[in-house]
Amino acid sequence: MGRVPMANGLRMASPKSIPLPSPIHYELLMQLLERQTLPDLDPQSPQRQQFQELVATLRKALVLQEKLQVDLERAGHSIEHRWSLNPKPATGN
Repeated sequence: MGRVPMANGLRMASPKSIPLPSPIHYELLMQLLERQTLPDLDPQSPQRQQFQELVATLRKALVLQEKLQVDLERAGHSIEHRWSLNPKPATGN
């Protein structure tokens, strides 16, 4: 059980659920930065440029995670969005 036959006669474990951060984590972080950090930065400061690079990097990370999720789902894996580092609670009795 838990195995699927392969065309060449070998057996392989069936795809499993893959944990990924919930996309809301990216959105919350970007909103916090844009609403609370950005207004306090001098528009002409080097830190403003660093800030813009940080936000761009977060947006890229979100896009890359979305692509990874699509690729994993195409490969037959399910995605388990995680909200924290705490282990998933055990189910069943």
